[in-house]
Amino acid sequence: MAAYLTQEPDWGSCTDTATNAADAELFANPALECASVEVPLDYDAPAGERAQLALTRLPARGEAEGSLLVNPGGPGGSGTSFVASFLPQWQNGPVAERFDIVGFDPRGIGASTPALDCYTDEEYDAGDVPRFGAVYDITSAEQAVDHAQRCIEGSGGVENLVNAGSANVVRDMDIMREVLGDERLTYLGYSYGSEIGAMYLTAHPDKVRAVVLDSAVGPDWTPSELRLAQFTASQARFDEVAALCARSPDCVLGPDPAAANERLHEIVAPLVRTPAPTAEGRDVSVWDVYLGITAGLAAEAHWPSLISALTALDAGRAEEILALRDGFYSRTADGVYTTDIDTNIAVRCMDWPRLTPEEQTAHAREVANVAPMFGIDLLTAGTHHSECESWPSPPTRDDPWLPAEVEGLPETLVVGVTGDPATPYEGSVSMARTLDASLLTVDGKQHGAYLLGGSTCVDDAVNAYLLDLETPPADARCSL
Repeated sequence: MAAYLTQEPDWGSCTDTATNAADAELFANPALECASVEVPLDYDAPAGERAQLALTRLPARGEAEGSLLVNPGGPGGSGTSFVASFLPQWQNGPVAERFDIVGFDPRGIGASTPALDCYTDEEYDAGDVPRFGAVYDITSAEQAVDHAQRCIEGSGGVENLVNAGSANVVRDMDIMREVLGDERLTYLGYSYGSEIGAMYLTAHPDKVRAVVLDSAVGPDWTPSELRLAQFTASQARFDEVAALCARSPDCVLGPDPAAANERLHEIVAPLVRTPAPTAEGRDVSVWDVYLGITAGLAAEAHWPSLISALTALDAGRAEEILALRDGFYSRTADGVYTTDIDTNIAVRCMDWPRLTPEEQTAHAREVANVAPMFGIDLLTAGTHHSECESWPSPPTRDDPWLPAEVEGLPETLVVGVTGDPATPYEGSVSMARTLDASLLTVDGKQHGAYLLGGSTCVDDAVNAYLLDLETPPADARCSL
């Protein structure tokens, strides 16, 4: 491993880091520097093939005391794009006075190579992919085999695909820490980023300076329990959207919020058989609509846009809901999906235990019960198979994925938003309890808080911890 640990990043232009036109404009900012770090493709064969991880750095304004390593979640989110996208917030904040801000693309994601691909962007546009509702709509063993084979071929072989799990990402993080010259890791992870942050913390407690886990995933949740919690929270947010809409006399969801689920079913029913056309030539399926709804529920600030999109859809115009759906995938105007859905599948297949068809079908029914906005017939038709059923290697992560007790952990900060529809607040509570960490409770209805919600209270509390390791008092609260 010495060859990996003694690398010196060649910081320079970010031209090669951009994977789409929108990022090219962001990465053109001269304040940013980019480099790559090599890691073993397979840690059991470190002398074999290598993967390259893309890094983007905003150098500290003063003398750097270390690096803040940042992951925006997913799995499938690009840390390089995240740092570039929020560059003004970093430049105007106090953390960049003393720390280099470093975003990284985990293996298979963004500008890191080898890339992991199962389907093309054009196939995602056309809906020629396993669609995600409660579970992926893989309805036969043959379809599961075809799905796995598509991923193997598109990713350049089995080895690239089966080394994508979180256990390897955590080992990659330790190489990055060493290569960046940090004796101890300072880390910020959102959503899924909380998983790899907590895994690193428990694996290397002696190598950690500070860890912030924003919108954490509950470490004691099984994958099925996580999905149920997510759909329960999404339904709660939809109920609130319906109540907001009902204040208007012409509400598309009707005057009675209690009947909004049935009204939504009426709006989407025609799309179950016949997708809606758009002016740009793309068709909108019922699953595109529900992805758009999910995107609109992600933050309270988006709720008026969601109501407008549903109003337009009811009138036969699907462009607004398609725009929300594209936002869910971070699809750019030039048709590039910057949230890497294929890597998301690959990571989860290497992380999560696989359900039998009977278990997967039962799980779909559980989701239909907690999220009636979808409609039980839509979610429970037929038999469901796991998207990972024919994956070429078994999972590499334990379940639960975090030890119940680890001695000697440094003080950690967990940030949880009470109305988070994607990683419900209970997960942050559980994460803080498991790690014996400080918990900052944030009253609000969105996914993610630090730098994302415009809350000085949140930003000041996280900054104080990252800079001087000062955690907020017990029962501390902020609001968005």
